[in-house]
Amino acid sequence: MRINVTFRHMESSEPLRNYVEDKLPKVKKYIDEPVEAQVVLSVEKKIRHKAEVSLSAKGITIKATDETADMYAAVDGVLDKLERQLKRYKDKIKMHKPLSGRERRVEKTVYTAESIDEAHPEPSIIKSDSFHVKPMSVDEAVMQMDLLEKEFLVFTDASSEEINVVYRRKDGNYGLIVPQA
Repeated sequence: MRINVTFRHMESSEPLRNYVEDKLPKVKKYIDEPVEAQVVLSVEKKIRHKAEVSLSAKGITIKATDETADMYAAVDGVLDKLERQLKRYKDKIKMHKPLSGRERRVEKTVYTAESIDEAHPEPSIIKSDSFHVKPMSVDEAVMQMDLLEKEFLVFTDASSEEINVVYRRKDGNYGLIVPQA
């Protein structure tokens, strides 16, 4: 497990870094693949201690945040949240076998609003990302979207092999966009 600890608005503390590096590998029992962890420890207004953890493994990213008056308690709280999320994830996919070799690659592009509003013939590209779209069921896509704390998720439906989009509606429910040929 690779752990990267970042301190924001506070002095770098070796005992705190060691505390995180000792505690974080305990959640690895829920994930079999190699794991990369990004930990951000920050202090806001000298009283709010915030710990944010983002775990990345093969095909899954899980984020958790906790905020308390003590940094060590914030680290413990965020690790408890991560453990609960990982348990829930592992229980849901216990019987599911991953479909290998059927991933698709999707590219995401962000344009500037001014270039579209001013009717320029060529919109300006701000950012472009490409990522693999993993085959999964609709339930797994909703769970992954919740774990990533995103508003929508593009995925390949495991049964039809079509690219679908699941999104969070304003009423709290979920919507599914399925392309028609």
